[in-house]
Amino acid sequence: MKTISTLKLILLSLLALAVFTGCKNDGKSEAATTSPAASTSEAKEQGQAFIEDDESVPNVLQIAIGSPDHTTLVAAVQAADLENALVNAGPLMVFAPTNAAFDALPAGTVDDLLKPENKDALANILKYHVTPGNYSKEFLMKFKKLGQANDQSVPIEVKDGEVYVGGARIVASINAGNGIVHVVDKVMLPPSE
Repeated sequence: MKTISTLKLILLSLLALAVFTGCKNDGKSEAATTSPAASTSEAKEQGQAFIEDDESVPNVLQIAIGSPDHTTLVAAVQAADLENALVNAGPLMVFAPTNAAFDALPAGTVDDLLKPENKDALANILKYHVTPGNYSKEFLMKFKKLGQANDQSVPIEVKDGEVYVGGARIVASINAGNGIVHVVDKVMLPPSE
């Protein structure tokens, strides 16, 4: 019995050693192979959001990128540098306003928010559209509010069988590899503190 345990320990140690040495990068860092003259956009496009994968279930960011009704949302996510946050393991619940929802904001609002000097305000608004978890529209009917990624709460209401989150009606839901995308008909603005 003791020799079987010892044999298992030796085999596990050898497996761990093989994995460790197989992952070794020969002391070369990725930064050493990148020229110092690399453009800002190349440097910005690093992280999980920029890994190409054609086989797994699309994550919440990939779903938004693939939707012609969410081009403004994608532009906002990119301007706020939140791509990598939307591809993490999650689960994430994203309330995704349509282009029409952004168009309903007062004239000039979106253009103003997309300016570099408003990056923090834009990120706060976008994080108000993200909740940790993966709840169906039907399950959300049981809640009165949700804690959002910007550390604020958003109210939930049910009117005539429809679910409203922060005043925005959920019009569709799409399962993602790292959560769920609930398409909403309004941009939710966080309450000012």
